[in-house]
Amino acid sequence: MNIVPIVSLFVIMVVLMLLGLPLAYSLFISSVFVAASWTSLPFLQLVQKMFAGVDSFVLTAIPFFLLAGNIMNSGKITDKLLNLATVLVGHLRGGLAHINVLVSLFFGGVSGSAVADTSGIGSILIPAMQERGYPQSFTVAVTATSSVLGQIIPPSMIMIIYASASGASVQALFVAGIIPGILLALAMMAVSWCYAVKYDYPREEKRVLRIFS
Repeated sequence: MNIVPIVSLFVIMVVLMLLGLPLAYSLFISSVFVAASWTSLPFLQLVQKMFAGVDSFVLTAIPFFLLAGNIMNSGKITDKLLNLATVLVGHLRGGLAHINVLVSLFFGGVSGSAVADTSGIGSILIPAMQERGYPQSFTVAVTATSSVLGQIIPPSMIMIIYASASGASVQALFVAGIIPGILLALAMMAVSWCYAVKYDYPREEKRVLRIFS
C-alpha cells in the first residue's frame, strides 16, 4: 500500500491550516493536489465528482436551518424562549441552569445546530449566571452540555447529513430523536438541581405565563 498520498494529504492540510487558511479551503486544496498528482482521473472528472458529492436535495436544508437560527437571534425570538423557560422552571432551585437546558431544548428544535444554540443562548445566559453567583465552571459546563440537544432534537443537521450519506429516512431519524432528546434534557436538569441544592444556588422570581401581552 502506497502511503505517500495519505501522508502528503495530511501534511499539506496541516501546513495550510497553520498558515491560517480556513479548514474548508485546506481540505479542498490538499485533496485536489493529491488527486491530481497520484490518480489518473482527468481534472474535469475530479470537478464533476466534487459537485456530485454535494448535489443532494437533502443537504439544502442545512443553510436554511442556519438562517432560521440567525433570524431567531435578530428577531428577538430567543428572548421569548427565555421568558417561557423562566416561567416554567425559573422558580426551581438553580433556576438559571434549568432555563439554560430548557431553552437549548426549544432552540435546538428550531435551528438544528449546536453551534447556533451555544452562540445564541450562551452569550445571554453565561453572563447572567455568573452575575447570580454561579461558578464559571458550572456555567460553562451546563451551556456546553445542553447545546448537544441541538443535534438530537429534530430538526438536526447531523441527522440530515447522516440520512444523505446512508440513505436512511430523515423523518424516521427525526422521530427517533424526540424521546432521547427530552430524556437527556430531564437528566441534565436533574443533575443541575442536585448541584443547586448542594451549593445553594439561587432561585429566580416566579412568573406567570401571559399568552397575550
